[in-house]
Amino acid sequence: MAKIIFYEDRDFQGRSYAVTADQPDMHAHLNRCNSIRVESGCWMIYERPHYIGHQYFLKKGEYTNDQQWMGFNDSVKSCCIITPKDTSL
Repeated sequence: MAKIIFYEDRDFQGRSYAVTADQPDMHAHLNRCNSIRVESGCWMIYERPHYIGHQYFLKKGEYTNDQQWMGFNDSVKSCCIITPKDTSL
């Protein structure tokens, strides 16, 4: 199961929101996002709800501030799991 945790402050501080499925609108859960921990899976995060705006691809790892995922600002409002295509066909 894929899992990503968003934190409002840098260095995994402040209010957090854990996600295990696609989230089209996270504005009710976070005011801002300044650090992210991807515990499993690969994710695409978006700066606006409903998968709009700048998008960033994140793989498993720790992102202590928005500059580590090349973010333009501290806004993350939607995300989805990225699943690899089956190349054996």
